[in-house]
This record gives sequence, C-alpha cells and structure tokens, in this order.
Amino acid sequence: MSQEKVERYKKQKANRAKIMKKQKIESLLLKLAGLLVALVFVGWVGFSSYKQFYKEVTKTYSVDTAAVDDYLNGLGETETEE
Repeated sequence: MSQEKVERYKKQKANRAKIMKKQKIESLLLKLAGLLVALVFVGWVGFSSYKQFYKEVTKTYSVDTAAVDDYLNGLGETETEE
C-alpha cells in the first residue's frame, strides 16, 4: 500500500466510532421520516374514505303554519270585539 492509503486507513480507523454513530443516527432519522410519511398517508386515506362512505344525511322539514296563524289572529280579534 502506498503511504497515502495507509494514512487514510489510520484516520478512518481512528474515527470509525464517530462515523458509525453518525451512520446509525442518519439511518434512524430516515426510518422515522419514512414512518411519519406512512402514518400521514394512512391517516389521509382513512379520513378520506370515512368521509366518502359515511356521508351524513340531513333531513329538512317544512311546516306551513298559515292555518295556525290565522286561527291565533282570529282569537285575538274576537276578544277585542267583545
């Protein structure tokens, strides 16, 4: 081996613990980021499918109160006439 290679090997051997620790941290961060992306995707798909399949049915009712209003107005008029 040339002297250059020997020097490089010695530096790598001296810093091997730091290099391996850095690689482990990078690997862990990459896994966590992938897990976060997967969780967001699964949550989004679940929420979208829930909204799609379980639509809330709203019922509206309309009541014609004209007859009741006329009756009540008629009662008020008959009391004032007497």
